[in-house]
Amino acid sequence: MEILTELQPSLVFKYFEEISKIPRGSGDEKRISDYLVSFGKSLGLETYQDEALNVIIKKPASKGYENAPTVIIQGHMDMVCEKNKGTEHDFTKDPLKLRIDGDFVYATGTTLGADNGIAMAYGMAILADDNIMHPALELLLTTDEETGMKGAMTLTREHVNGEVLLNLDSEVEGELLVSCAGGERIQTTIKVEKEAKKDSDASLEVKIRGLKGGHSGMEIHKGRGNSNKLM
Repeated sequence: MEILTELQPSLVFKYFEEISKIPRGSGDEKRISDYLVSFGKSLGLETYQDEALNVIIKKPASKGYENAPTVIIQGHMDMVCEKNKGTEHDFTKDPLKLRIDGDFVYATGTTLGADNGIAMAYGMAILADDNIMHPALELLLTTDEETGMKGAMTLTREHVNGEVLLNLDSEVEGELLVSCAGGERIQTTIKVEKEAKKDSDASLEVKIRGLKGGHSGMEIHKGRGNSNKLM
């Protein structure tokens, strides 16, 4: 049963629902990457998939826009996979259970993956709609953004020629970013001295539950509890 068929723009939500059926946790993007390749080729568009499973789909400019700068529509295909306590869901094989509640789309008991599934859906809808007048387009979707930006770090310019990049992995409604965030990786080594366990020692497991959570980029200023710091 399709859940989002009545929502507009219809093509965007059609593709978002298709995407939501495909497991795509960070490091498990082969299926979603292959799906995007099949999508691009089904439209007869120039499509590339690199060793990191990044996908680039190109669409020529509409008549009259041939001399306009090529625009890159950019996002990532992996999602954060978290579920509520007690929720039966296997992120390696189960589709998301979508539902509409008021003005919002949710996944029941799990993360929704709109970060950044909505970029994929928008990009696919634009490529599939031949009524939209546009310059040459390059839909660039990378892998492993949530856990290390492996896809972006291994990306080369071989198949990317655009002069303007629209970053659809942003958080403010009604705004487009003509840029993309950078990143810095730090590796720390901590020396640990181990001691043999004594018979009199007791093992304890400490859990912190019930925190509100939130996005580290958008809600870091709200002063919510961080389980790592509290621990």
